[in-house]
Order: sequence, then C-alpha cells, then structure tokens
Amino acid sequence: MKKIDKLVLGSFWGPFFLTLGVVIFIFLMRLLMFYIDEFVSKDLDIATFGRLLFYFALLTIPTALPLAVLLSSLMTFGNLGEFFELTALKSAGISLTRAMRPLLIVAVFISAFSFWFNNSVSPWANLKGYSLLYDIKTAKATLNLKEGIFYSDLPGYSIKVDTKVKAAEGSTTGDLLKGLVIYKHPMSGVETGNREIILADSGRMYTSKDRSYLVFELFNGNDYQEYADNNSVSYASTASQRKGSQFMRNGFKDYRLVISLESFGIKRTDENQFEYHEYMKNLNELSTLTDSLRNDYKSTSLNIASTSRQYYSYQFKADVAVPQKKIKDGKWVDTLLKKQELNRPDLTQSALTQAQTILSYASSNVSYLTEKEKNVWKYQLETHHKFTQAIAIFVMFLIGASMGAIIKKGGFGLPVLIAIVFFIFLYILTIAGDKYAKDGLLWVPLGAWLANIVLFPVGLFLMQRARHDSRLFDKDVYIIAWEKLRRRWIAYRSKRASAGSPA
Repeated sequence: MKKIDKLVLGSFWGPFFLTLGVVIFIFLMRLLMFYIDEFVSKDLDIATFGRLLFYFALLTIPTALPLAVLLSSLMTFGNLGEFFELTALKSAGISLTRAMRPLLIVAVFISAFSFWFNNSVSPWANLKGYSLLYDIKTAKATLNLKEGIFYSDLPGYSIKVDTKVKAAEGSTTGDLLKGLVIYKHPMSGVETGNREIILADSGRMYTSKDRSYLVFELFNGNDYQEYADNNSVSYASTASQRKGSQFMRNGFKDYRLVISLESFGIKRTDENQFEYHEYMKNLNELSTLTDSLRNDYKSTSLNIASTSRQYYSYQFKADVAVPQKKIKDGKWVDTLLKKQELNRPDLTQSALTQAQTILSYASSNVSYLTEKEKNVWKYQLETHHKFTQAIAIFVMFLIGASMGAIIKKGGFGLPVLIAIVFFIFLYILTIAGDKYAKDGLLWVPLGAWLANIVLFPVGLFLMQRARHDSRLFDKDVYIIAWEKLRRRWIAYRSKRASAGSPA
C-alpha cells in the first residue's frame, strides 16, 4: 500500500465510524420517541431493554451505511482539497481517480458487506426485535394504585385506596395505604356479582423477593362474604329469590392477602408467528415465497373465471318480430319460456337482480385478486431491496467524493449540510418508489431502483466535474457569469435602440 492510499484511508475511517455511530444513535432515539408510551410503566429490566436496543441497532446499520459513506468520503476529499493536498497530488501527476481508488475499493467492500448483512443478519434481527417489541407492547403495566380510583388490572380483584403514602427510600415494608376497599371477583367465568369485600383502615403493599407475588398486609378491618347454597339462585336475582344466601363477617386486626403477579411482566410469544413477514426472509426464502404467491394468484384467477359462469344463464327468447299470441301447450314448449314470455315484468326484474349479483361478485373478486397481487409485489420489492441498499452505498460514495473534491471544504459544517440534503433525497425517492410499486403504479423493479436510477447519473456528472477541476460551487463563477449576461443584455438593448432611432 502506497503512502497516498494510507493518507486517504486514514482520513476516511474516523469520520466513517463517527457518522455511523451518530446515525444509529439518532435512529434509536427515534424508536424510543415513537414507542415511549409502550415502554413506560412496564418495569422493563436492563437486560430486556438492552436486547431490544441491540436488535434495532442492527436493523439501522443498512440504512446508516449510505449516509456514513457519503459524509465520510465528502469530508475526506473536502479536507484534502481545503489544505491543497489534492492540488499537490495533481501537480505530481496523480489524477483524482487514482486518489479515489482506495476509497473506491473500500466502498465496494462495504457494499458487499451491506448485501450480506441485509440477506443474513437483518432477517434474524427483524424477527428478534419485532417479536420482543410486540411482547413489550402487550405486557401489562406495573401495579400503580391511585388514590380514590378502583384499580382492576389484577385478575379477580378491584382495589381502591383513599390515601397512599410512599415508603421511605430503601424501606422493605412497602407503601402505607389508608382506607382500603378490596373486591374479590370469582374466577370461574360465571357472572355472580361481588360476593366478597374486604374493608381495612390501613395496610401496606409490597412484592415478594422474587417479584412473583403481591402482598397486602391489612390492619383493623372486616371481611364480608356471601355464601349461596346449591338450591339458591344467582346473586343477580331479586331479593325475594335470594332467601338461601348466607352472609358472614370476619373481623381482623392483621390480615395478609397474597396475590399472584403471573399476569404481569413480559410473556414471550412464539417467534414462528412473525416469520410470515417479508422482512424476516432471506433471498432464497423470498424467491420461493414469491413464486408460490404468483402461482396462487394465477390459479385463483383461473378458478374465479370458471366459477363465474354459474352467475350467467343462457336461454332462447322469442323473436320480437313474431306477433304476440298465446302460446299453445305442447311437449316442445318449454314451460319456463312460456312463463317468461307471458310475464315480462318478472323477466326484467330477474335480469336486473342477476346483473347486480354479477357486479357484486366481480367487484369482490377484483379486490381479492388485487390484494393477492399486492402481496406478490411486497415480496418482490423486498427482494430488490437486498441489492438496492448495497448499490446505494456505491452511489453515495460517488456523490460524496466528487462533492468533496469540488467544494474543497472539510469539517462538520458545509459537508454535513450537503450530505443530509442528498441523504434526504435518497430517502424520499426510496419511500416514493416503494409506495408506487406497492400500489401497482410503477413496475416493481423500477420502483425499487428509483433512487439509484436518479442519483447515479448525478454522481457520474459530479465525478466528471471534479476531474476537470470544476468551480461548480464557487460563487465568483456565478457572479462573473451574471455580469457577462447583464452586459450582453445592455449591449443588445442599446443596439436595438440605436437601430430604431431616426437618422
């Protein structure tokens, strides 16, 4: 490796890893802001939260790589141009393309890594990340009693406290509760009303050491229970019908109520339930599923065409030119034809009803086939994205290296602004192409490759300008051009004015 290659590569890796880390951090913050309502009050441990962030950090790498390559290559050649190192290289007979060669090789390797990552790691990270996120979203919130409000998230219980006093920091006795009302509901699934209620002057609430049980230690209260014998009717019956019910009251000074917290916390869902999504598939699986969906679409179309024939009836009708007369009975006369010939209004209504049935059948099947075709497009689109995200890295390198050589500015000022503009342009074109492809407005390969098709010529144009030392972004060039244009316009108007004046 020559010194020029070491110089270029040494200037590239620092901004690359820094930009990659910053972009991943920004995308993770976006995730936290989007799902913040799902995370609060769920009592997530550090290990679970760390695994969630790890999976989604992996998912952001294919999106972050094009921006990292764009900004780092732009800063690298911007710094070389700002400190006249590019000028020195060109004076020594080294062309710009030769100076870009080491980064060009690096960009090709990063593109290959991105393709491998999209095909092997991203499906696994998508499956793990989104299944864990689903389990967190469906988990119940931690127990949070509020003063004067019944809390009913504990299965089989409704709890209300009048006053709640937080326990001191490090205390193991739990929060102090005053004025407790606890309703016990039967868990049999049969609605029999509230047959047991506990009233206590005060109490304390805490969890067991393994956080599997919630303990209420109650003081100075009563436990009211209603028992009904087998011959009595349900609690919902009238008072005259509840003569078999018995009431019992138990007073206590110290009573401990233990409730299982099995319904709280995260319950892991079978990950196989999420494998149907196209983001969880690699290229081989996507190809197989796409072929299966396409064949299913074709077979469904043929079946609909064949079954639709039952909605049509083919019958002979009398010629309108034949004078109207009573049809004589005979073996050769179809009784149905005779009925329709003598009853025109019924025939018209039957035709209208049949036409409406056919229209409804056709509309529903069009929608059904459209949804099946959209599924095929989604899997095709994801197949193309395995390649488009890798090629986007090479396109961003062309734009970044060329722009850096043209503007000759390094650092995190103007290069960052230019990189963000091009990245947003790439992102918008990608989103628009995906939307049009999924809706059937664009051919799927065209929608998937739309961003690269638009930006690749831009990169080639900027490369051509950079090789010829173009002053594309120097304001002096445009000022001089404007002055030349203004002088020509003045000269043109003076010439016309002199030509139109009388001799």
